Amino acid sequence: MDIDVVVLGGGNAALCAALAACDEGARVVLLERAPRAMRGGNTRHTRDIRHAHGESDEFATGVYGEDEFMDDLLRVTGGATDRNLAALTIRESRTLPQWMARHGVLWQKALRGTLHLSRTNRFFLGGGKALVNAYYDTAARSGVEVLYDTTARDLAFQDGQVSDVIVDVGGVSQKLRCRAAVVATGGFEANIPWLKRYWGDAADHFVIRGTPYNNGVVLAALYERDAKPVGDPRGFHAVAVDARAPQFDGGIVTRLDAIPFGIVVNRFAKRFYDEGEDLWPKRYAIWGGLIAEQPDQIAYAVFDGKVKGKFIPTLYPPIAADSLAALAEAAGLEAGALIATVTEYNLATRPGTFAPGDLDDCATSGITPPKSHWALPIDTPPFYCYPARPGITFTYLGVGVDERARVLHNDGTPFANLYAAGECMAGNILGRGYLAGFGLTIGSVFGRIAGKEAGRRARA
Repeated sequence: MDIDVVVLGGGNAALCAALAACDEGARVVLLERAPRAMRGGNTRHTRDIRHAHGESDEFATGVYGEDEFMDDLLRVTGGATDRNLAALTIRESRTLPQWMARHGVLWQKALRGTLHLSRTNRFFLGGGKALVNAYYDTAARSGVEVLYDTTARDLAFQDGQVSDVIVDVGGVSQKLRCRAAVVATGGFEANIPWLKRYWGDAADHFVIRGTPYNNGVVLAALYERDAKPVGDPRGFHAVAVDARAPQFDGGIVTRLDAIPFGIVVNRFAKRFYDEGEDLWPKRYAIWGGLIAEQPDQIAYAVFDGKVKGKFIPTLYPPIAADSLAALAEAAGLEAGALIATVTEYNLATRPGTFAPGDLDDCATSGITPPKSHWALPIDTPPFYCYPARPGITFTYLGVGVDERARVLHNDGTPFANLYAAGECMAGNILGRGYLAGFGLTIGSVFGRIAGKEAGRRARA
């Protein structure tokens, strides 16, 4: 088989790479480990992408400049980012909506409500599954050959360059000879034994929000081939998800968005963090990690009747009761401890003007941890709670890349014809923390770069 570029992976970053390589005239083969019905990796569960733009339109309600974008990124990462790669991602994000539309993506008109995202993010019409299908349709028309149920295992090198990709198809090992390769196989979040290296038995309580196929096989192979590790091995993007969610592939519908409007307690009914620290799109991604550090990796988001309905509806109904004592019993908490925590919190709340969509002045005083915004007393029955677990989206550990998306050796020099995009290199830019829709931004920008560079290299 005469292949110019092999793209390893089947999600957004891989598809962008395949399409960009095709635009360079390359013959492209894309390897999707999942069956056709489950193609698309974590992208299937997405719904929006963050991008810089200088004016509003029917899909975005206001201006979101590069400087503000960078400020937001620096705040959530605490500066743990490669500034050059971050600036490149933000700059190139301006061109994504037009490029995506040319490759089949349709856009949803700007949304209103508790997401607070219509100014900074653009939503896909039909969500992530529609995005995936659009790209696969365009790829088929462009001549990309897709191999489903195909697991990439390793890369073979000759004279310092990738010469073959080693794959398993139906349990049979094969070699695909190529002129360049793009790795876009995600992180290792679905590999519980790997997570346990850093988290111990706590990892047994983690919920994996996305695909069960991201087990890091190719990432481990790259490290064996002298690829430079980048990112915190223990770090991951994780949100609070309903503890009743399936272990794998529950997706975005299992996420809990009630946290800013109540309190969160651990299994001892004790609060452990400021639930109203900032607007939800900027702080929701910290809650998975916070819960992961709690005993038994379990927490409970507690709220009352006056705020029910002010957040995104959930897949599972909340636990409900007419009293806090009954709620505690239903949730498996000690009633006296929960009542004491709620009483202390209620006494610390101060009058203010409640504004769910803004940083309001409803805060607590004289309590640790504080609640900085949306601090209303929990005093109106019925009372509710959601049991919450850490919902892992992707891991931060990946490989180092340069501005041309080339994978770097441990000494900082680039591989000649090996590129990376998406979650397996996002740790260069997201050292910690998260911005809603930014994972798709990184995957799209570096997918395009990787595909373009690989296509040009293969056709040279």
